[in-house]
Amino acid sequence: MDLLRDVLDKQLVDRDGVKMGKVDGIVAELSRDGPPRVVAIEVGAIAMARRFGHRPQQWITWLATKLGGERYSKPHRVAWSEVRSIGVDVQLEASVSDTAIFDWQDWLRDRVVTKIPGA
Repeated sequence: MDLLRDVLDKQLVDRDGVKMGKVDGIVAELSRDGPPRVVAIEVGAIAMARRFGHRPQQWITWLATKLGGERYSKPHRVAWSEVRSIGVDVQLEASVSDTAIFDWQDWLRDRVVTKIPGA
């Protein structure tokens, strides 16, 4: 399997068919006496910004921390063991309600979007 081609940027879908965003990063564990092992996939703006370099990642991390606090300073990770299948989408065993993936969106909706006149 070519991880970059087959997993990165694919739609992430929970067990109930709810779209959870795109796969923005892949976390691998290196070992001295074996090949790398995939341990998680990452979702979120910080993981996406990391792909553009250190400065964009720093800026997005600073912004997320400033607006939402320390809990938003890291991308959300989903354990590789939760991946059910990889096809057009990446299907998970987990439900989105069991994760914190939408916490940032909920925070933005509650604290920013609702304050915009006409929103």
